[in-house]
Amino acid sequence: MIDFGAVFAFAIAAGLLTLTPGLDTALVLRTAAVEGPAQARLAMAGICIGLLIWGTATSLGLTALIAWLTESHWNGPHAASRDASALSDPVGFILGAGVGLGQLAIAVLGVLVMTSEYSSGVIRASLLAVPRRIPMLAAKAVVFALLLLVVTEIVAFCSFFAGSAILHAHVAVSLGDSGVARAVAGAGLYLTVLGLFSLAIGTMIRHTAGAISTAIGVVFVLPILSGLLPGSWGAHINAYLPEQAGTLITHTQEVSGDLLSPWQGFGVLCIWAALMLAAAGYLLARRDA
Repeated sequence: MIDFGAVFAFAIAAGLLTLTPGLDTALVLRTAAVEGPAQARLAMAGICIGLLIWGTATSLGLTALIAWLTESHWNGPHAASRDASALSDPVGFILGAGVGLGQLAIAVLGVLVMTSEYSSGVIRASLLAVPRRIPMLAAKAVVFALLLLVVTEIVAFCSFFAGSAILHAHVAVSLGDSGVARAVAGAGLYLTVLGLFSLAIGTMIRHTAGAISTAIGVVFVLPILSGLLPGSWGAHINAYLPEQAGTLITHTQEVSGDLLSPWQGFGVLCIWAALMLAAAGYLLARRDA
């Protein structure tokens, strides 16, 4: 049963955290005011790279820690359900925590790629350097996607190898097994497209707090709310949400009751991202900076 008190508390906490300016925002604003737009862009790049490094290290460490704790306490009161989960979807069992944390970090990072420029005023310098706004947005999206793809794939495969090595005595899994290589690579693909989806949200809303709240709401809150809808039409709505559809590619096997296959789910996420980027480009071209 869903704990509505926990959902409400999460919404309040997320709102307060996103509405509170952090040190990174203060640093970018101070750099833009004192040292100019060029140094502010470097400060933003440093913050974004730092977030990626932090997310990489955290995901790897969290995967290894959970795998070690699971292996150390293999025999316990919930052993039967855990064994069933590990055997039916070993990749999800190993990478689940890392992907869950990673999608939060990347959703925030994708938003900040654009909103940090608006909050610091650097967007005006970017538009002066590249007056054609659609190519500017496309260039940002391509560079961001390539960076995310490389980092997330490295993290996904390293996490898989670390987790499978720790759990090899209980869960025998290798990249050669059916669906495993696709699921591991799919974790990086999912997070990359989710980053583009969040970048589009940041471009449309332009305000950091509102954009982060929207991205987190779409990724984490909408699936909970759609799960409350009655009947089969509620299940269909839930299945086509970005997070629900996109994460199917990280599953080793199709689960009974899934309305979409892994690649179909990833295709739905790509359509969501493409539509959001198209809307973002339209608004960027028509609005003042």
